[in-house]
Amino acid sequence: MDTIEKLLRQFWQLALEAWDKGQLGTGLGRILVALGIILVAVLVRKLFVRIVIGRLRKLAARTRTQLDDKALSVLERPMAFIPVVAGIYFAVDALALTGALNLFADRLVRSLVVWAIFWAFRNLVPPVSRSLRQLEKHFTVSMVDWLIKAINVALVLIGGATILEIWGIRIGPIIAGLGLFGVAVALGAQDLFKNLIAGMLIIAEKRFNPGDWIKVADEVEGTVETIGFRSTLIRQFDKAPVYVPNARLSDNSLVNYSRMSHRRIYWLIGVEYRTTIAQLRAIRDRIADYLHQNDAFDTTPAVPTFVHIDRFGESSIDIMVYCFTRTTAWGEWLAIKETLACEIKRIVETAGTAFAFPSRSLYMEAWPPGAPEVFMPSQATSGSRSRTLPSSSNTKITNPPSMA
Repeated sequence: MDTIEKLLRQFWQLALEAWDKGQLGTGLGRILVALGIILVAVLVRKLFVRIVIGRLRKLAARTRTQLDDKALSVLERPMAFIPVVAGIYFAVDALALTGALNLFADRLVRSLVVWAIFWAFRNLVPPVSRSLRQLEKHFTVSMVDWLIKAINVALVLIGGATILEIWGIRIGPIIAGLGLFGVAVALGAQDLFKNLIAGMLIIAEKRFNPGDWIKVADEVEGTVETIGFRSTLIRQFDKAPVYVPNARLSDNSLVNYSRMSHRRIYWLIGVEYRTTIAQLRAIRDRIADYLHQNDAFDTTPAVPTFVHIDRFGESSIDIMVYCFTRTTAWGEWLAIKETLACEIKRIVETAGTAFAFPSRSLYMEAWPPGAPEVFMPSQATSGSRSRTLPSSSNTKITNPPSMA
């Protein structure tokens, strides 16, 4: 019995030592308490968010602006992380760590706090960026988009640098090293920086904006979707995306059709040569009257409008129709042009004439009197054959040597 009692005491002493020392010099009791604190913090975080966010939403509902409501909606997840960080802090305090473990735990908690703060700032960028859209009155849409992207990148870099400083990693030497590395990279990435600068110039010059229809000679034609740091995405009319380097859009001539004030119609109407002068003038006057009476066409001095008998073509007398529509929408312009074509056809037919079509007349001289000369091939001489045309021609055709 004494032996069993002694063994039980030794086992109990061993259990107490394991309970007190636990892992890495921390008792199991403290570890269990720390885990319990973290578990409670995870369970309480939803209740914390519901209470705090709910109260803040009631206050935000009393304001006229919608900015605070949108800000609260994006701050819900970062705020839900606050109880977890607080639970980790109290758990570390309950562990009563010493030495290197205490330093590690302290840096971890500080890093989590910084992470939560910059997470909240990062989520606030989209709702705040809606307020920045007011700057589009003074800047382009693409420039505002670039500003928003720059804010996002700056927040990420500042947050990362702060966390690195907490862990004792100095940013100054890293930046200096990156500067030397950047010089080496710049030598091999000249095209990248060229396109980046070209993109800034495109936005500064306001050459085009997303949604514009542009055409670059020998490059691409389509609708601009996004203006990136290196290239611009242009959607062709067949819906195929084309990524064009910004340098090509900056250096080459570019046509922005979306900034047209009017759309032009330029036709040459060819009528038959048998058309009389009275008919020509009647056609000209009726087409001009139609253009001036139709509100779809702009006949003010702001744009030229011409309807004139222009020239004598190879097979027609051409009447020039040069006018501009008020609309710049392609579909509406096509409909207006179709109506104009039908009206011109009606005017020409009503005038008693018709449209001319390309034709050519051949005039052949009469054959000389007498029967045509009989062609007689000459005998082969010197390995070659020659043919002599009739006496009325001086042309001589020599055949190549016979293969026989």
